[in-house]
Amino acid sequence: MGQVKAGSSIDVAADPQRTLAAITDYTEVRPRILSEQYRDYKVVEGGQGDGTVAEWTLQATEKRVRNIRAQVSVADLVVTEKDANSTLVNTWTVIPSGSGSTVRLETTWQGAGGISGIFEGIFAPLGLRKIQGAVLANLKRELG
Repeated sequence: MGQVKAGSSIDVAADPQRTLAAITDYTEVRPRILSEQYRDYKVVEGGQGDGTVAEWTLQATEKRVRNIRAQVSVADLVVTEKDANSTLVNTWTVIPSGSGSTVRLETTWQGAGGISGIFEGIFAPLGLRKIQGAVLANLKRELG
């Protein structure tokens, strides 16, 4: 199986810099916007933007649990969270949109091989989009 990808986006009323500041605030904002599928969230290093390292457990389904150790890099309006434990990468992109912003969250990883990989490629993105949608809705609420 090749790369598996899931993406979601939302429009927010905040300007790009304020939106980026919220996304890269791993100490205060991030714990408030995570959905119920996230557990044991903690900042290991940093806490604000580039160089931050954060850990959490993502309970995608009853049987699918992933322990994430995200290493954060920020370039312009793009935040990349690379998991040190797997091939998973979250990419947050802030796009100026009128007086507000559009936030796109995309998650990619190398899928399994064989039959299980086929099912993963079909069903995992569907479930992950629901999780992403909840996190993005929480971000929109956070930004007012």
